[in-house]
Amino acid sequence: MQKGRRIWQSFEEMRRAAEEGDAQAQCDFGFCFQNGQSVQQDPQEAVKWYRRAADQNYAVAQTYLGVCYLSGFGVPQEFGQAAKWFREAAEQGDPAAQFNLGVLYETGQGVPQNYAEAAKWYHSAAERGEPQAQFNLGVYYETGQVVPQDYAEAVKWYKLAAEQEVAPAQCNLGLCYNTGRGVEQNTQEAVRWFIRAARQGDKTAQHNLGVHYASLEAAETPEAETQPADETQA
Repeated sequence: MQKGRRIWQSFEEMRRAAEEGDAQAQCDFGFCFQNGQSVQQDPQEAVKWYRRAADQNYAVAQTYLGVCYLSGFGVPQEFGQAAKWFREAAEQGDPAAQFNLGVLYETGQGVPQNYAEAAKWYHSAAERGEPQAQFNLGVYYETGQVVPQDYAEAVKWYKLAAEQEVAPAQCNLGLCYNTGRGVEQNTQEAVRWFIRAARQGDKTAQHNLGVHYASLEAAETPEAETQPADETQA
């Protein structure tokens, strides 16, 4: 994976470097066309510059080009081409490409469906800090899909993803704390993670919080309210 990315002093410096064949500049120039930064948005131009950098084996550009094929941005949607470019970058250690390749293997888009391959690429991406891959890997360990079921390992990956604000990971981590699965049972920790997920709009976490607070309210109902009323004097 490429390291030591340069910071361009100006848009013109980047453009000139791209035209002279600098792979990072070509990738960055394509990004400008993709997002309309300093130039008018132009999907075809973005793809053109990504391809030039990708053909030089520049992993970041290969990943972006894969995303273009995955979403049909500037090119016809073609999952096989997406998989091809993700693989090129994934084998160089690009975590985003590894995650996306894992998704294609899980869904069977562009490649034969293969959960073991999906797990392999999720694991590679997760070890490099890719949060969605960490969450997906946690689900695999919790359910025992392809990998041996291991609740403690699920908690480990959920926690890493949760700390990067992946709401479903926060919710699942809360459930693990709530049930004591893979970690010591701790209602306070469960609620803390449910709150963080709920604030991001996670519906399951919001539901779990509602259940928690309803049970607290029921437990704190004054005893007098539960006693039958005194009979009225005649």
